[in-house]
Amino acid sequence: MNLSQIAFQKIDLYPNRPTIVFLHDSLGCIELWRDFPSQLAGKTNCNVIIYDRQGYGKSCPFSYDKRDVNYLEQEADILAELLDFWKIDNAILFGFSDGGSIALIFAAKYPKKTIGIITEGAHIFVEKVTLKGILEAVQQYETTTLKQKLEHYHGDKVDDLFNAWTKTWTSEEYQNWNIEHFVKQIQCNSLIIQGKNDEFGSLEQVEKIVSQTKGHSQALVIANVGHTAHRENPEIVLKESAQFIEALTRKN
Repeated sequence: MNLSQIAFQKIDLYPNRPTIVFLHDSLGCIELWRDFPSQLAGKTNCNVIIYDRQGYGKSCPFSYDKRDVNYLEQEADILAELLDFWKIDNAILFGFSDGGSIALIFAAKYPKKTIGIITEGAHIFVEKVTLKGILEAVQQYETTTLKQKLEHYHGDKVDDLFNAWTKTWTSEEYQNWNIEHFVKQIQCNSLIIQGKNDEFGSLEQVEKIVSQTKGHSQALVIANVGHTAHRENPEIVLKESAQFIEALTRKN
């Protein structure tokens, strides 16, 4: 893939400080992060990069007809190329949903590039609640204005990215997908965030991540919050993320 076809934004104001790399979810893009990245940058005096993965937002369309079962690992490998391209070797990853799973895989495969990771609603295996949430999203896509709302961010790529997400996760071959073997290799510290009412994953996801990493891993389960914790309760996510990053940067 041509890395020049990946859309990205940089907040590069703090010399000799780490860079927080934001990894969006299965329907996300730069614009949908809104002002959360800039707020976290201001609280931590860290630089920020936000980018649209291929097929999302303002990046180029997908170059394949069917998404590979190991697409999240492939995205982690692309991230490694991007960090080399941007000359970043002190990354703190903030991954939401699919982005959280990418962050976990990346930290396992590229420990020298990773200071620490924050995940929000990350998945390490497929659950019934995940499939239920996806099937409900399909119904909304077909019967509500969800498609039109997503077109605002993704344009004519929206059908392809929505189908890539829903058809991959609900396919028979994907039901055995599991990245716990990567989690067991993670050496850096991590903050694992999830809403208690997450409609796409149970708290077993958090428990299995926190209990299996080699680095220190702490859980943040937020009451009365669903899948999008940084939008539903930005205050606590910003506060806890900033404290985690402060501790990381003192250590490094």
